[in-house]
Amino acid sequence: MKTLRITLEGKTYDVAVEVLGENTAPAPVAGQPPVQAPAPVSAPAPVAEQPQSAPASAGAGSVLSPMAGQVMKIKVAVGTAVSANQEVVVLEAMKMETPIYASAAGTVQAINVKEGDAVAEGQVLLTIG
Repeated sequence: MKTLRITLEGKTYDVAVEVLGENTAPAPVAGQPPVQAPAPVSAPAPVAEQPQSAPASAGAGSVLSPMAGQVMKIKVAVGTAVSANQEVVVLEAMKMETPIYASAAGTVQAINVKEGDAVAEGQVLLTIG
């Protein structure tokens, strides 16, 4: 531990700072009782990430909204042939426009939203067959 003196907005503070990798006792700070160093804690066990499954109504060719937002632009129409990773919808969320891409190549079978609609995370935006 090292004791540093910091002045902030004209007021002076004595601060004890732990230097990682140093195994020394904490330095006493004037006017305060000594601080006991916490016992070492082991890192939490990693949690295996669970794959997110699509909602029951979503098929293999469904393009899902990755976040809640508002549909700003639909760039395709029913019957349009699209390639995988082609931009098909633009969402606005938190004042940022986010392009949404086709999950697979095919033909747009259905568009489930219209421009201006509010959508929820995981909602089916359109279906490609």
